[in-house]
Amino acid sequence: MFTSPFEKITKRTEKKFTYSVLYLLIISVIVMRYFDRFLINEITPHGIISFELAGTLERAVEIINSWPTLAKTYAGLSLGYDFLFLILYTSFIAILIHKLNQRLWKDKPFYRIGELLIWAMFFAAIFDTVENASLIKLLIGARQQFWVSVAYYFALAKFLLVILGILYVFVNSLWLLTKRKS
Repeated sequence: MFTSPFEKITKRTEKKFTYSVLYLLIISVIVMRYFDRFLINEITPHGIISFELAGTLERAVEIINSWPTLAKTYAGLSLGYDFLFLILYTSFIAILIHKLNQRLWKDKPFYRIGELLIWAMFFAAIFDTVENASLIKLLIGARQQFWVSVAYYFALAKFLLVILGILYVFVNSLWLLTKRKS
């Protein structure tokens, strides 16, 4: 069945990969935040996330129309850059799940949950890719409910998987800390 894609890498390679992805992720978060600052206004208080979760064509058009030309350019840059960002954030969450899974659940039934969540992060990346493509279509002029719906539902699925992954990392990190103190 499913096994972790990180299963066969050495501890040294795993450590290098984790730190490399972490550093690139930090830089990418800064870049994404920079782009997003041009997208925040009364209509889009959450920047690009407001656009991702517009839900209706009317709302998406209202968002696009609320952005001046410069903001639309930054929205496009943000969506384009997100193709790199989605690889980084999903890989980082996946490697953290793998590390925790190895330390806490190896040879236990709960181990399977971690493996499934690792693969779920890669599905989240695919969902984010589809969402981005749909938002780009809207941004360049394809004003159809279809693209808004695709973006909305794929964004919801992505956020759900990412939240589950982050919860897994958070809860298991706490479990590991309490286990060490015992």
